[in-house]
Amino acid sequence: MEMNKKAIALLSGGLDSSLAVRMMLDQGIEITAVNFSSPFCNCTPKKAGCKHQARKVAEEFGVPIRVIAKGMDYMKMVQNPPHGHGRGMNPCVDCRIYMLRKAGEMMPLEGASFVITGEVLGQRPMSQRRRTLDIIERESGLEGFILRPLSARHLPPTAPERAGIVDREKLLAISGRSRKPQIMLAEELGVKDYPCPAGGCLLTDEVIAARLKDLFAHAPDYGMLDLQYLKIGRHFRLRPDLKFLVGRDREENESIEALAPAGSTLFIPENFSGPTAIAFGVPEPAEERMIGTIIAGYSREGETPYLISKRVRGGGETVFPVKERMARERMDAYRVGDVTAKTTLRPGGNP
Repeated sequence: MEMNKKAIALLSGGLDSSLAVRMMLDQGIEITAVNFSSPFCNCTPKKAGCKHQARKVAEEFGVPIRVIAKGMDYMKMVQNPPHGHGRGMNPCVDCRIYMLRKAGEMMPLEGASFVITGEVLGQRPMSQRRRTLDIIERESGLEGFILRPLSARHLPPTAPERAGIVDREKLLAISGRSRKPQIMLAEELGVKDYPCPAGGCLLTDEVIAARLKDLFAHAPDYGMLDLQYLKIGRHFRLRPDLKFLVGRDREENESIEALAPAGSTLFIPENFSGPTAIAFGVPEPAEERMIGTIIAGYSREGETPYLISKRVRGGGETVFPVKERMARERMDAYRVGDVTAKTTLRPGGNP
């Protein structure tokens, strides 16, 4: 591969990747940034997210940016990652390989000859150990062509360094989990406003991980909308092919309704204040009543009967009463991801 002063930079919008890009720009490298968007981004600000922050950094630095959505090919990898999961459902090693392969595919299109990342040796226990970095390079097909400016002097010289495109003496030898060297460097380079923290991935969250495992186990034909719903509300599974969730506040209630596809079934309180619910699957009458008692269970109001509106999106609407609220401790037996106790509804039982 003929070396030149063009590179693809992985830019999350966080501190490390922003510093890496700034350092390379200061060495005269022409950069095209790439950001990978995911349903599991947990960056701040909450409503803007990682993609927004990466675009903001790219604009400030004056570099073009391409945003690539991690699609179903990524999710199939998450389901069965060759190098395994972390504590949650985070496939950190395979995620890095995935992103670097995509970056490698961009290189000839952008006329770039190497890739830049903000990785720091030893910062993350799963994907940033020396041996793991070697595996990631090899399996991404970019061995020798991934430059990590923050830790480069702990690592062998890369192709752009050997070719004299990048001055190795101006690269750094940061390692470990302390953020102090990066914060000091940010002040020196004038890099400000980096709200997206390291580790902003919901796949590391034990609740999201449990919900995702449940989805993989019971809904093999899941889609991107199912993944969006994993981040909303309280989840309950009544039987293998029936799950529902209820909102925790007004914002989530509105999101549940806004995301509901045609044909889905919503349950909405009629004569009291309580959460909105959506069913994934077709509930039997006894199960509908159980959903109603759970909705009522999250209300502070005590008048009965509680009237529940069952609305089929794009179809009809009916109203049914429930006479009691389910106790919280009984609800927990059906919760997915929030508690460990599990059971299955017996349709003939008393809700």
